[in-house]
Amino acid sequence: MKEQIYTIPIHDAFNEPGECPFCAMYRKLEDTTVQYVLSPSYMEEDVRGETNRLGFCRTHMDRIYREGNALGVGLMMHSMLKQQHENVFALLKNASAAKKLLQKKNTEASPLEAYRLQFKSDCYICSRIQSTFARYLEAFFSMYKKEAGFKEQVFACKGFCLDHFMLIYDAAGNYLKAAELDSFRKKIAEIEEENLTRVEDEVEWFTKKFDYRYANEPWKNSKDALPRSIQKINSQFVDKN
Repeated sequence: MKEQIYTIPIHDAFNEPGECPFCAMYRKLEDTTVQYVLSPSYMEEDVRGETNRLGFCRTHMDRIYREGNALGVGLMMHSMLKQQHENVFALLKNASAAKKLLQKKNTEASPLEAYRLQFKSDCYICSRIQSTFARYLEAFFSMYKKEAGFKEQVFACKGFCLDHFMLIYDAAGNYLKAAELDSFRKKIAEIEEENLTRVEDEVEWFTKKFDYRYANEPWKNSKDALPRSIQKINSQFVDKN
């Protein structure tokens, strides 16, 4: 199978020694998207139009701000403020503006409330990530079916976070035929259960090390058990320091 734009990051993620290859894909994709937003691409009219329309969720607004590009953020905020100022007061002055601004037409909420909820739930970065991540998922199953050696790479990983385990377990039904589907689901369930048990045991040992009776015992592989357990549960990378 030829290397393609979506297969390279998948290989890279499964080569990492982490707790979930799909989390690694998502993190890389998120980093790239944040940098894209803060790059000169923001001055392109179509990108600026989408960021003005969708805005950013709290997580990604905080991430953008912490990147330290004050000028880039300032330009974005000025453009977004002007656009949202115009949109909100258009809704107040003219009910027909709702037809243009609201994505969901059928709602019992007032146009202003519907717009508030819509803007609160939208995020340019989340939307861009989700679109590309869906292609990663499709490419993952294509590689699983066609690429020599990739099955072994998948089965050698340390399992997945719970969210991505459930995602690929369920999504497999859209990509694999019956016999291969059963084999895939059985195998990744075995891998997931084995690795959840491993992390559970490591976290338990981590907590025991706070008991004076275990003070002189070795840490084994539990020193970074907390951040790894958080990734398993929340699909979230946290500082290990």
